[in-house]
Amino acid sequence: MTARGERGTSGGAIRQDRLQGRRRAVDEPLSAAQETRLAELLDELADHGDDPGRLDSLLRAHPDLAPQLRELFAAMMVTDAVARESAIFTPPIDRGAGSTRTSAPSAAPAPAAADDGVAPGAMALPALFGDYELLEEIGRGGMGVVYRARQQSLGRIVAVKMLLRRELASAADLARFRSEAEAAARLDHPGIVSVFEVGQHDGHPFYSMQYVEGTTLARRLAAGPIPARETATLLAQVAEAIQVAHSRGVLHRDLKPSNILIDLDGLPRVSDFGLAKRLEADASVTHTGAIIGTPCYMSPEQAAGSRGDVGPASDVWSLGAILYQMLIGRPPFQGSSPMDTLLAVLESDPPVPRSIDRRVDRDLELIALKSLQKPADLRYASAGDLAADLRAYLAGEPVAARRGGLADIVSRLFRETHHAVVLENWGLLWMWHSVVLLALSVTTDILAWQGVTTRWPYFILWAGGLALWAPIFWALRHRTGPVTAVERQIAHIWGGSVICSVLLFWVEDLMHLPVLTLSPVLALVAGLAFFAKAGILSGAFYVQAAALFATALVMCKLPEHAHIVFGLVSAACFFFPGLKYFRQRMRAD
Repeated sequence: MTARGERGTSGGAIRQDRLQGRRRAVDEPLSAAQETRLAELLDELADHGDDPGRLDSLLRAHPDLAPQLRELFAAMMVTDAVARESAIFTPPIDRGAGSTRTSAPSAAPAPAAADDGVAPGAMALPALFGDYELLEEIGRGGMGVVYRARQQSLGRIVAVKMLLRRELASAADLARFRSEAEAAARLDHPGIVSVFEVGQHDGHPFYSMQYVEGTTLARRLAAGPIPARETATLLAQVAEAIQVAHSRGVLHRDLKPSNILIDLDGLPRVSDFGLAKRLEADASVTHTGAIIGTPCYMSPEQAAGSRGDVGPASDVWSLGAILYQMLIGRPPFQGSSPMDTLLAVLESDPPVPRSIDRRVDRDLELIALKSLQKPADLRYASAGDLAADLRAYLAGEPVAARRGGLADIVSRLFRETHHAVVLENWGLLWMWHSVVLLALSVTTDILAWQGVTTRWPYFILWAGGLALWAPIFWALRHRTGPVTAVERQIAHIWGGSVICSVLLFWVEDLMHLPVLTLSPVLALVAGLAFFAKAGILSGAFYVQAAALFATALVMCKLPEHAHIVFGLVSAACFFFPGLKYFRQRMRAD
């Protein structure tokens, strides 16, 4: 049996938009006084890490340091998680590969008595611990230690897990340990490591569980990718076991290769429910907004700290990440640091497996990529559905990952992408931008009604007005935090549309056309900009793009009111999405 201690993180909510652009805030120059104040605030956060409201209160009290505080606190959380990462212990070298261990060493020294004092992780072995004779340590993590042990009353070999440092454990640590034992004890399935007893001895909480002789999927993957049919068979069994856990109200939330044991018969067993959560309970041993899981296999909703959104689909994502690694020998997301990996989970799509290894089976590739869809509702509806698709593959039947009806296509087309969250930074600005556009458009028609036929007044109005507004707009955006790469792309699209709009006056002059003749092109340019935003941010912007394309035709039919029509439509295209995302940010804050 291998195991690792639970990893918990605490603190304020880490939102996706704060994780994007993560490495930029600390690069901004600070005064000496700000540097000193930032260090003091970080000390305060470290001293009160168990208080979920501490970060929020400090952000409100020190808005000038909010980006740096968010970034550095997130780094503290991830560092804490990594510090608690599991250690995988292999069997002693003098045992042959694949051999079955006996119930005890043939010439074991006499065990120490329990009355001598129990010191998990630091006591001489063998040692007595209640009804158990602890034989050897087989796993250790940041919080727990696992022993191979003999249960004396039943004469069987088991694995016993204990808290590593009971005297240093907080109430949250004890709650997590108890939660792990209770979650696993509720599950009775051949694909899940069984829990035999949960108890306490000499003040030390422990639980005993099935001892699995064999290896882990992590060790198996160390040799490289696994053949396609073996991959599908193993993961189908794991997914079926996870479906049983879900049906009994338990999420795993930390599925990864090292938590999947493979016994001597080649059958997988899911272990380590240290981050498990009961589906029917609102209470959790982690604070809202904590980053829960292992970055390489963590779903986007977990990486964003959206604990309330974490559900069975999060385990489906982790199964997809494991399948991906089984196909090509590496996880779908890897970075030079845990923070880089989190950012990749949030912002990037995984490389298509066949782009890395052309030998990857196409159906398994599609199954993995369907499981790794960032919107949870585009993944398999359950772990059972994932298992069924893997079984279909093994039976030579068509897999569901290849099928997609009209409803699926429409749903994908009009949904938000994972980048859409950046619009929360732009909501209020878009509302103001709609006012500027409407004012420019109305003023243009008023000038036309007054008989102004020279180009310079209109050129000065549009070029000057937008030239003045653009830096104000960008400066206001910078006040909300670091600007992400996606926002720069959107800014370039917007900037290009502004340049095109202003150059229409020059084109009219070169073509010797009356002023404002090409005004309907304004709507076409704006529609094209929204069409690009629809692909990057949200498919809902296809509606705005279509409205603006249609507006160009209406402007041709109503030349005397063309700019007012354009102003009303374009203002609405900015104002209502801006209002939506502004309200969304207010609710989040």
